[in-house]
Amino acid sequence: MPTYEYVCDACEHEMEEFQSITAKPLKKCPECGKMKLRRLLGTGGGFIFKGSGFYLTDYRSDSYKKGAKADKEASSKSSSSSGDKSSSKSDSKKSSSKSKSD
Repeated sequence: MPTYEYVCDACEHEMEEFQSITAKPLKKCPECGKMKLRRLLGTGGGFIFKGSGFYLTDYRSDSYKKGAKADKEASSKSSSSSGDKSSSKSDSKKSSSKSKSD
């Protein structure tokens, strides 16, 4: 629940009130009793994550995670398939050199 700032236009009393987001703004000033209280527009407080357990990558979207997983799988498939080709070529070279010497 956010803290809202209020100011009274009649007596210029300033105050803060801890309210629900859905709560209606206060109208009556607690100091002078007049219905001149208005809610100020504030920047609000930002979130500050402190500690060693918070990383930028902890809060990635699901679509980003799926894309990264697909890229990783694609790169591992291409590297493993190219590795298989090179080993089969070397095997064929060995077998062809043995057949030539026979």
